[in-house]
Amino acid sequence: MNVVFDLGAVLFAWEPTRLVQAHLAPHAPTEAAAAALGRALFHHDDWTSFDCGTRALGDSIARMSARLSLPAEALHAMLDTLGERLEPIDVTVAMLEELIAHREAGQPLRLYYLSNMPSPYARAIERQHAFMRRFDGGVFSGDVKFVKPDREIYEVLAMRHALDPAQTVFIDDSAANVEAARAFGWQAIHCTTPATLASQLQRYLPVSTTLSVSNPKLRA
Repeated sequence: MNVVFDLGAVLFAWEPTRLVQAHLAPHAPTEAAAAALGRALFHHDDWTSFDCGTRALGDSIARMSARLSLPAEALHAMLDTLGERLEPIDVTVAMLEELIAHREAGQPLRLYYLSNMPSPYARAIERQHAFMRRFDGGVFSGDVKFVKPDREIYEVLAMRHALDPAQTVFIDDSAANVEAARAFGWQAIHCTTPATLASQLQRYLPVSTTLSVSNPKLRA
């Protein structure tokens, strides 16, 4: 079985609204305004072109600043070192560690990531988090110039690692990315609550691969 993880909002916290509140509060005085500004920042070509490695961060920030009348200095403070500040989600990292233990015990299990993430942020989390080096492989959008939900990025991972679609389950917080994976022939889980992901994933795993984090009785 191949388990393919998205990273943002699955293994690492990704909260655009909180970022905006922390760095651009004068421009978004309410939570609703911060959420709207987060969408305007991160759901636009200014960001996705940086995400997929076709535009440098400085250029993206200049465009965001001009388009949304935001101070470039605040955008740099928010985005320049964001990769170093991404925090792991403890419950899903614990689940990943269990899967790694099962794999190392000889279970027929392979672990991959497929993430929309700019190359500078990717390099930062690779340096800072040892569990990133324990995957069997993976693809960052910034390295391959494709982003989810484009079919091509799924193809890159599948071809590199000869993934059997019937034996592949994909996890992502984006419904569009999940649907794209299903259209590609993979099984997929829409992860909206990291705390319940282990129980969702358990249904796809071999009987011999039991996740204690999915069963409170096993954790006691």
